Amino acid sequence: MRVALPMPARKKAKSQQSREKPFRSDRKGRALQEIGATIVAGGKGHDVVEEIAQLVQRTCKYRWVGVYKIKRNDFVIEAATNKMKPACPRFPIKQGLSAKALEERRTVMVPDVSKEPCFLPNFWSTKSEVVVPIIDDEHDRVLGVINVESAKVNAFGKSDRDFLEGVARIIWRALR
Repeated sequence: MRVALPMPARKKAKSQQSREKPFRSDRKGRALQEIGATIVAGGKGHDVVEEIAQLVQRTCKYRWVGVYKIKRNDFVIEAATNKMKPACPRFPIKQGLSAKALEERRTVMVPDVSKEPCFLPNFWSTKSEVVVPIIDDEHDRVLGVINVESAKVNAFGKSDRDFLEGVARIIWRALR
């Protein structure tokens, strides 16, 4: 009598496995994918930047996200979340933490703004802030900054910085 033995399960090829899984399955990864798709589809201008700021805010449950564009030696608010009006919708590029991010061309994270002498308050309740420069890769110039503020001390960590820098690497195309 012959008994049919079950065949061992075959492993899927790597290329087949990677097609079944999204590039990144976490919420920040999905947000970056959505932002990238918007930009690739040709999205630019105020409305697109506003949508991106809202998505960033929702993804990480940030209290406030502002995107400032440089216009004639000033940072000018391009988008803001939660219908919160910042105290400084326009300020010189030589002021605040945004000036530091612009000059150093790197992210500035401040765990406690009360200890930062160049902090320019947008909201009286802000306790920590992160400012990420938005750099135009084609022309190697800073176009603006992403400013995220929290009412908590030490609100931001490495994953926040990495995510916001990823957003900045994509969003510059919408600001041109």
